[in-house]
Amino acid sequence: MAVKKVGILTAGGLAPCLSTAIGRLIERYTEVAPEIELICYTSGYKGLLLGESIVVDQNIRDNAAVLYTHGGSPIGNSRVKLTNVADCEKRGLVQPGQNPLEVAANQLVKDGVDVLHTIGGDDTNTTAADLAAFLADNDYKLIVVGLPKTIDNDVFPIKQSLGAWTAAEEGAKYFENVVAEHNANPRMLIIHEVMGRNCGWLTAETARVYQERLHELDFVPSIGLSKERKAVHAVFVPEMSLDIAAEAARLNKVMDEVDNVNIFISEGAGVESIIKEMEAAGQEVPRDAFGHVKLDAVNPGKWFGEQFAKLLNAEKVLVQKSGYFGRAAASNAADLELIKKCADKAVESALEGVGGVVGHDEDQNDELRAIEFPRIAGGKPFNIDEPWFGELLESIGQAKGEKLEVAH
Repeated sequence: MAVKKVGILTAGGLAPCLSTAIGRLIERYTEVAPEIELICYTSGYKGLLLGESIVVDQNIRDNAAVLYTHGGSPIGNSRVKLTNVADCEKRGLVQPGQNPLEVAANQLVKDGVDVLHTIGGDDTNTTAADLAAFLADNDYKLIVVGLPKTIDNDVFPIKQSLGAWTAAEEGAKYFENVVAEHNANPRMLIIHEVMGRNCGWLTAETARVYQERLHELDFVPSIGLSKERKAVHAVFVPEMSLDIAAEAARLNKVMDEVDNVNIFISEGAGVESIIKEMEAAGQEVPRDAFGHVKLDAVNPGKWFGEQFAKLLNAEKVLVQKSGYFGRAAASNAADLELIKKCADKAVESALEGVGGVVGHDEDQNDELRAIEFPRIAGGKPFNIDEPWFGELLESIGQAKGEKLEVAH
């Protein structure tokens, strides 16, 4: 197909890849097909529905690489599900009786867009899949090519989603300062809550990177500056069962010995138990437009802190969340390399007329390709049988709990 105009949008939560991915798409199109017009829809699918966009002029093209050095998304995000008609109407994005998919499709046609690049996580790409299917069913001559953004790293069948490596590194850096709070009070319990609704990969990887960075430091134990006090003492992820009594017995020994305990938990760990408690107490469980429980309202870190504070006889509990710190960072070197490869493949696929979500396909020998939209799904669990995770748990003296089956 002859591509004359390309649209770009970012959606969902932030990740350390959005600004970089936008920059690389602009840069690559300018390198291989400078005659193609580029526009960026502002605030994700909201901008598409309202017809709000930025024209990528020569100044933006010349400075596209500047976006590599920034986090966030300069063109803005939103959480909009095109098949949630009621929510789109309520927010004034469509008029009563309108089909948001049709409104989006008509706007793309009005703008003369041949290819739409969506940069987002599983919700963004499932919405892109809905849009792509609508376009195909209604003979619209344009394609959608997505890029997989989620720091949870939980998209089937994509091996590594963009931004996740950076988020883990930033989470580790964040805890390097937080952990010093163990000096502030005797018998201190520090809970580090890491993003990851259904997948514990980011929590596990953040803990691994933190421990790796910790090993590079020097210590003076005789004055109280010890590696043991700054170490990770427990890691809890949604895919692994938790015997609170057994862990409390183990961690009590740690508390008695080093006077503090540091726990890394996924924000999705223990959520089902917390929801049951809230519903039993007659409390409403808030949910977003996609039906997901709003985790900031459920507050797993606080819940775990309360449980273990009693069991460990902690004098003070500190709960800290690194999510917003990590997800808004600029891409690190590893992510920058991955993002460039995926963005270049996305441009190549677009020019060849092949839609899908670009990533390394785990079902096809990790080939970098545009993966068919119907095969894209969120909720890919972290495999706790990964050797590196077993080594991490062994190094901190934690038994690996029973593997839980996570529905997909």
